[in-house]
Amino acid sequence: MADKAAAILAGLGGADNIEEIEACITRLRCEVKDGSQVDEAALKAAGAHGVMQQGAVVQVVVGPEADTLAEDIEDLM
Repeated sequence: MADKAAAILAGLGGADNIEEIEACITRLRCEVKDGSQVDEAALKAAGAHGVMQQGAVVQVVVGPEADTLAEDIEDLM
């Protein structure tokens, strides 16, 4: 799971681009500093089922592993 978390972190523009990340049922809800650094294709390649972005808020649909992934990403930051 750590590899998937690292790939998602990279797709979100890296640790320096993330203001906040939290799990919300089946999604990772992220606030980013620069939305242009978010790579939707990389997130999907990392296993995301979908990506929704509205400005600086990005929601990455990952399924029931959202809680574990959020914890792993926070550990990597």
